[in-house]
Amino acid sequence: MSQEGTENIEKEALENEKVSANQEITNPEMTAEEKLQEELAAEKDKFLRLFAEFENYKKRTSKERIELFKTAGQEVLQAMLPVLDDFDRAWSQISKSEDEALVKGVELIQEKLKSTLISKGLELVDINVGDVFNADFAEAITQIPAGDDLKGKIVDVVEKGYKLGDKIIRFPKVVIGN
Repeated sequence: MSQEGTENIEKEALENEKVSANQEITNPEMTAEEKLQEELAAEKDKFLRLFAEFENYKKRTSKERIELFKTAGQEVLQAMLPVLDDFDRAWSQISKSEDEALVKGVELIQEKLKSTLISKGLELVDINVGDVFNADFAEAITQIPAGDDLKGKIVDVVEKGYKLGDKIIRFPKVVIGN
């Protein structure tokens, strides 16, 4: 072979080495780019999960706060219920009095007390004599013999029940027919 042929072969070998070297350099760059793409996708996933978790946290705390405001005065209202019961018993006796000024004054105080408690969310549990007994809404303290028409029904309401919003804070105490 001539010297020119040898040089051409050497040039071709050098060019082939350069091409393969370039391909090797390109492949690591591609894998680095792919790695960066994967890391970016992983970080986006972490971000989305964190964002969703934070949104759930905000919703949960907001719901808890609303629930807290609804029942914030529950303990105070529960403490006022015996006072309200005593006032009702006193009213039943005072209303029989012949002193109209006393009756009118006590009636105004009772109405003001009830309207204040109602404005704070207190509601009377609606249960009456003759209603079918439901253990979800009333507490049976005793059973008495009754006719067929009052069997399993409420014969007497011994103590009124109250609820705050949808939650019953004191169940009415009733006597049921047996």
